[in-house]
Amino acid sequence: MINVFGWPLRAPSHLTRLILLSALSVALMILDHRGHHLEKIRAGLNVLAYPVLLIAAVPAYVGGSISDFFTTRGTLRQDNEKLLAERQVLNAKVQQFDALEEENARLRRMLGSAAQVADKALAAELVEVSSEPFTRKIVVAKGSRDGVYVGQSVIDAHGIMGQVTQVASEVSRVTLITDAGHAIPVLDNRSGLRMLVFGTGDPDALKVPYLTSASDIKEGDLLVSSGMGGTFPPGYPVAQVIKIVNDPNEAFLAITAKPAAQLNHGKQVMLIWRGAPPKSGGNAK
Repeated sequence: MINVFGWPLRAPSHLTRLILLSALSVALMILDHRGHHLEKIRAGLNVLAYPVLLIAAVPAYVGGSISDFFTTRGTLRQDNEKLLAERQVLNAKVQQFDALEEENARLRRMLGSAAQVADKALAAELVEVSSEPFTRKIVVAKGSRDGVYVGQSVIDAHGIMGQVTQVASEVSRVTLITDAGHAIPVLDNRSGLRMLVFGTGDPDALKVPYLTSASDIKEGDLLVSSGMGGTFPPGYPVAQVIKIVNDPNEAFLAITAKPAAQLNHGKQVMLIWRGAPPKSGGNAK
């Protein structure tokens, strides 16, 4: 009980308070529904509360930004490493494609050259190169099963490489024209002079012996196969004269020639047939 100016006042009961507050709430809701008087109040309160909400959101925003930064950086690092690995793989494949393209071009050149001098040609993979000094021999992956025979000519797109000297069922041994024991009859393409070209054991040099100073031969002359003996096709490049030494104290000229064929390049050679091959395939070893 409360005394006001000597008059006792009794506080309303809980039920009375509930009824009064409910009536007031209903009246306010009716007034707000009809006149929208509380919207301005709510808008003003939202304006006043926005800085508080913004400040409250700062820690979450900063934390999320830091988390995204480290996550994105880690992801970028992983993507970068993955791209670098893929780049290396692609570079390796490109190198392989370049090698295959060059090999295909070389084969096309060899096939085009072989078609001009032979009735039949067969590409053979190089499987071994002799390491003996002054011996220039190679082994190719074609043998008697493929019709290869002893004495068969071996060429590339640029010139004569040598001839088959041993044949087995699956492989054959080829003696190159630079071998110290090899000789091939040739013609000077300019003068028509006949001569023999011998191997020296040097992979890039041939010698032309037994020619005197009166012989019609000059540096730069192209020497082509003469076809004598029937082993090599006539008119195919063998070598080019690169040096002639005329020593007055010697009876013959010292002539050096460079093979026309690329003996030290490529992984394939061309075996050629001129007419029907012999029935016997030679010694198989």
